[in-house]
Amino acid sequence: MDQIAAVRPEANAAGHDVLEFGSDSGYSEIEQIPIDELSVLDSPRIGGEDFTHVRALAEVITVLPPIVVHRQTMTVVDGAHRLRAAQRSGAEVIDAVYFDGDAREAFVIAVRMNSAHGLPLTLADRKAAATRILGDYPEWSNRRVADVVGLSDKTVGAIRRGADAEYPQQPDARMGRDGVMYPVEAGERRRRALEFLADKPGASAKEVALATGVSLTTAKKARRDVRENRAAGAGRDGQGADTGAGGETGVPGVAPSADRQAGGQGGSRDTGAIVRRLRADPSLRFTEYGRRLLRMLEALPVEPAAWQMIVDSIPMHCAPTVAELARRHAVEWQNLAERLARKADLDRIS
Repeated sequence: MDQIAAVRPEANAAGHDVLEFGSDSGYSEIEQIPIDELSVLDSPRIGGEDFTHVRALAEVITVLPPIVVHRQTMTVVDGAHRLRAAQRSGAEVIDAVYFDGDAREAFVIAVRMNSAHGLPLTLADRKAAATRILGDYPEWSNRRVADVVGLSDKTVGAIRRGADAEYPQQPDARMGRDGVMYPVEAGERRRRALEFLADKPGASAKEVALATGVSLTTAKKARRDVRENRAAGAGRDGQGADTGAGGETGVPGVAPSADRQAGGQGGSRDTGAIVRRLRADPSLRFTEYGRRLLRMLEALPVEPAAWQMIVDSIPMHCAPTVAELARRHAVEWQNLAERLARKADLDRIS
């Protein structure tokens, strides 16, 4: 189990320089392994390998990170596309590290590492992986599983509830992301109550209690919290009703954001999808400045609510300074956008 946590890429940044292997990581030192001794089995990808991605990797084969191999079976835990790219390039050996552990651990590592630095798993892949991991590790918390598969803890919770019929004996405590066991009762059942109210906001406290198994007191508190959150959200919307000269609500002289022009939340989801596609491009992931760009993009919030949370958390005395920095960065990003647009135009003309 220690080896599952031994490789944890930071900030989801791509590139082999952030994947640390060696004696301190629980993996072997990097060594070269004959390709014909390896096999690819038990992949988290439902649809199999992406040969377009294999061709792209073959073009940068000399800078690819080592693959991870399960020593006992000589199967590839992480790096199937890199293995195929090496074969395509005519290589006979490939850089690799050995992993010693059982099949459950190997699958978790495969999912985690693909989420961090490989071709991103599809939504269907990640949901299927969550279902399998919940079956293998029912004592893991929703957030711990979500951290591995790249889903929200609410989505993992929904998958767990769907699996409850198949695995009715759920543990009374769950292991969090910090490795500590926590009792299920207090947090999980209240979360279920809030999720139930999100789907049925008009439900009575008694209906919530019966449907989710919480006490009537907890159900009443959950309903009160939902009402207060809605009231707070409505208050913020009302304060932002004035429109400035540029058309952006509550911000005079600023043009409407692309997110709102694209349809609010829909635009947010589009932005996230664009960043994920860029992360999958080897020409960015395996070059220094490409990785720097990806880290910058991944550090930015995608959801509009996250920006509001930042606004709410900035102390009043820091607000003018942060606002000035934001304006300066906005100018730099705008300059970058214009220069890239000119570059793209020149490419089309040529």
